[in-house]
Amino acid sequence: MDTAIVPSTLLLTLLLLVGLFFFIRASTKDRTTKAQLVSEQDETALMAQVKEYFRSRSYQVAAIDREKNQVIFEGFVQPSWFLAVFLTLLASAGMACLGLVLSFLFPDFGTLFLGLVLLSPLSGLFYWQKAGRFEKVSFQIEEANQGELPSPSKITIIAHRDELMELQRVLQLKSAE
Repeated sequence: MDTAIVPSTLLLTLLLLVGLFFFIRASTKDRTTKAQLVSEQDETALMAQVKEYFRSRSYQVAAIDREKNQVIFEGFVQPSWFLAVFLTLLASAGMACLGLVLSFLFPDFGTLFLGLVLLSPLSGLFYWQKAGRFEKVSFQIEEANQGELPSPSKITIIAHRDELMELQRVLQLKSAE
């Protein structure tokens, strides 16, 4: 085999492993965002629907501020089995590639390098330990246009990005932005 091919393949494999490392690390990143949504329902009906939605998602009321018309929910977010297994499989593929390239570069230790695959469950374990956490959801409902008869309600919510998308889909809310 050409002497320039294996070292350049090693370099590319190491670059891919750096990307894999950051992908695994980003799987546990907090993605809390703030959104303003609009509903055609009045304030009290929307408040009841939002509370029921979060209760059905195993969130519990942590605090209520009646002056600001704000409610804070807390809930434990379970890590995903699928994502833990997926990250482990990605890490095993990456480690197998690294072991294969290293076994070509250092043929005397070829089978030892393939043992790097045994490190791949650490990525799933890392995800499992970091992804399970308590999250807070804060929302505030107000009338969008005070004075109009059928006044739509505006909800300002701070929650995980995926939770916001699901809430918007289930309650058929429109973005105010």
